[in-house]
Amino acid sequence: MVKLNRIYTRTGDKGQTGLGDGRRVAKDSLRVGAMGTVDEANGVIGIARLHAAGLDETEPNAALMRIQNDLFDLGADVCVPGEDADGAVRLRVTAAQVKRLEKEIDAMNADLAPLTSFVLPGGAPAAAYLHLARSVVRRAERECWTLAGEEHVNPVVLQYLNRLSDHLFVLARWINAKTAVGDVLWKPGGER
Repeated sequence: MVKLNRIYTRTGDKGQTGLGDGRRVAKDSLRVGAMGTVDEANGVIGIARLHAAGLDETEPNAALMRIQNDLFDLGADVCVPGEDADGAVRLRVTAAQVKRLEKEIDAMNADLAPLTSFVLPGGAPAAAYLHLARSVVRRAERECWTLAGEEHVNPVVLQYLNRLSDHLFVLARWINAKTAVGDVLWKPGGER
């Protein structure tokens, strides 16, 4: 259980922060940057949840709540570098979390018409924020891949972020369909 008695510690005033294994690293390190982008994505999903809560459908809000919790798990995973060969039990993102996303994507996609064009971010407010969250998740994925080129990253983290961006895209489409707003489709050269 996490217990926070004080929010500020003054330990980061010189440009360093602590990782989950106790090491101090620069606040602009690749690992801290990736963790920050995951946190940013979680914040945008929180805004999407505010808008999804007003829908007649309860499932989007529940799915997004699970995803927000998963993103905290993912942040904890990235925060503790290294492999688990030392026998320590660490919180890691699992293949089951990735599979759940895939199952939800397939279920939502079964309700949707096939795409005939690229989709522009927009539609219902919840969908628009999900498109924003998707783009932040894509950035988090890129940053985690950059980090993985230099340090160990749980490969399931990379899979989860990849599926999550797909999930948010499909959920945005699903919300637009359920609210009868519809997707905003790209019209190549249509605004010349």
